[in-house]
Amino acid sequence: MHPAPSIILFTTLSGLGFGLLAFLGLGMPGPTGWAAFAFFTIAFALAGGGLIASAFHLGHPERALKAFTQWRSSWLSREAWTSAATLAVMGLYALGRIFFAADWQMLGGLGAALAVLAVCSTAMIYGSLRAVPRWHMWLTPVHFLTLSAAGGALLAGQVGLATPLLALAAAVQLGLWMQGDRAFKRSGTSLASATGLRGGMVRAFEPPHTGTNYLLREMVHVVGRKHATRLRAIALILGYGLPILLLLLPFNHWLGLLAVLTHVLGIFASRWLFFAQAEHVVGLYYGKR
Repeated sequence: MHPAPSIILFTTLSGLGFGLLAFLGLGMPGPTGWAAFAFFTIAFALAGGGLIASAFHLGHPERALKAFTQWRSSWLSREAWTSAATLAVMGLYALGRIFFAADWQMLGGLGAALAVLAVCSTAMIYGSLRAVPRWHMWLTPVHFLTLSAAGGALLAGQVGLATPLLALAAAVQLGLWMQGDRAFKRSGTSLASATGLRGGMVRAFEPPHTGTNYLLREMVHVVGRKHATRLRAIALILGYGLPILLLLLPFNHWLGLLAVLTHVLGIFASRWLFFAQAEHVVGLYYGKR
């Protein structure tokens, strides 16, 4: 599928922001005053900035408020509600930490739980799509959650937690790639199953149309295998390997900052692949499989 910059920014930045908010809500770290202001500013900037970026992926951004109306059936709507609730609750919690040096633990715990639900809802937008076999598996929400937890721990300066969480997220990332590469074939989806003509080899008599259209631009994106392999290596090295190596060295704030920057760059590459390699079944009608 077409890896739009807005959706890559959204899934990367919001995951980091909500991960950091979850750790802050649990009191890790537990600063007050200006230090708390700095941590919460970073968290809200990432989470809020990611959500704003997602609006640019809508055909009509001015109708974004309608996303709140379908919470009974839509994971997108549930994401909107849990994200708004997280920001509201953690905003109150931040006021207590910044201005009153107060740790309202129940409020912080609620905000942390809502942050986890927000990340889960984002993941299920993709994990629930049967039309994209590479996403339609249990590893998709696990991938989003472990990545958010690892990035949140890294931003929160929780070195003891960030190192194993990054290793776990890397293992889940590898599993997602390995399972995803076989997902389309394992789903059994073909032009024959799509048309219901199972009595032999089925192929299109002629292309659906001669020019490009929305489906070809958004749903039938093709990535070269060599290009994908190179990007996977970049994602593993920058997103996981190098940050772990930097965290294992004697702690230094500059090394910590470098670990964060390399992690974010690596996850951008990972997210680009997450969308670019997602084969939508509509590609069958265009001879892509």
